[in-house]
Amino acid sequence: MQTRHFAQLVGLSALWGASFLFLRIASPLLGPPVMATSRVLLATATLAVLMWLLREPWPWRHWRELFRLGLLALAAPFLLYAWAALRLPAGYSALLNTTVVLFGTLASAWFGQDTLTARKLIGCVIGFVGVGLILQLGPVAPTAETLMAALACIAAAACYGVSTPLMKKATEHMQPLAIATGISAAAFVMLLPAGIWGLPQAHFTPTAMGALLVMGVVTSGLAYWLNLRIIRHVSPVAATSPAFLIPVFGVTWGHLFLGETLSSGIFAGGALVLVATALVTGFNPLRRPLPAEPPP
Repeated sequence: MQTRHFAQLVGLSALWGASFLFLRIASPLLGPPVMATSRVLLATATLAVLMWLLREPWPWRHWRELFRLGLLALAAPFLLYAWAALRLPAGYSALLNTTVVLFGTLASAWFGQDTLTARKLIGCVIGFVGVGLILQLGPVAPTAETLMAALACIAAAACYGVSTPLMKKATEHMQPLAIATGISAAAFVMLLPAGIWGLPQAHFTPTAMGALLVMGVVTSGLAYWLNLRIIRHVSPVAATSPAFLIPVFGVTWGHLFLGETLSSGIFAGGALVLVATALVTGFNPLRRPLPAEPPP
């Protein structure tokens, strides 16, 4: 992976880690359906303006593929994470999000874009053990409600993992900006009925609107465009590598701005999950890059 792409992925980690903080702020005020719908609406509007400025055509003829990606990459995970934010700390959700690497590895192998080795299987097992440890020893009591919220986070991570190799394939015949705009518009169409249903209970306070604006424009609009630009140049598993640092930023932002508790379960389970993701991706920051081959 080139240094430029790695730096961009680190930047995405910081942005997406902060999104868990903003979810904790806005979701209780707006409600999960309105939160998710408004988020993709702002993302669609932001990306549509960029499409117009850059004079890029809309990928209408790929609408079936865009709706499938919109469901997996945006609509379902946004709604699931918004619902889980009512019951789980931001850092807790961010740690569970790390399982996206495990699901992405399995999905990439299923779609023939990567190989599933013994090392990666061991990593998957360790990862799920780590998730179980977080659930048992974290700062939230493992009630039926919090366990359901944790499962919602894992289901959202599974959606992200499955969607990554599909988006990699989509970049072979569509431009990243067109994909980002198309899946945002598709997700908005799918979420609109739920958003209208939840509108009477929503409280559009300045705090909620500020958090929503950052998530819609930056973490869901511009960040997804950047992520798709990176996906064109790296493997699907490498594209999920922001999950390495998302928990670090998610736990940090939640602790600094929301006063969320840091416990032994968070550290121990999180460490296992990070070890698992390192195993399944082969990521090693200490490994020296191979020298470039001389031109023929």
